[in-house]
Amino acid sequence: MKITHLRHFVAVAEEMHFVRAANSLGISRAKLDSSIRTLETEIGSELFDRRQETTTLTGAGEALLEQARIELAEFDDRPPAPVAPPGGKAKASKGKGRAPIVKGEPRPYKNRQSR
Repeated sequence: MKITHLRHFVAVAEEMHFVRAANSLGISRAKLDSSIRTLETEIGSELFDRRQETTTLTGAGEALLEQARIELAEFDDRPPAPVAPPGGKAKASKGKGRAPIVKGEPRPYKNRQSR
């Protein structure tokens, strides 16, 4: 399970509304719905009852909600990853020039241009 899927699930479970949850997360409704469907596929059961006018949690959804909140709290309590020092790796140049030994010769795959 990905942390983003759990965050999306908890947002929908708290709002009990897919559109409001998507707006609060700043993502599209389609992406949120896809994330919930992926989570449901991983678990093997439906998390929300979508047949009624309002969205409600199923038994599996209520059980996952408690577990998801615990996992998100543990994830947020971890110390942040160490920050890389400024600068970084030097990148090699991808020069377009030719080796000095063949500079005066025409390229073998090109026709010589007229002057």
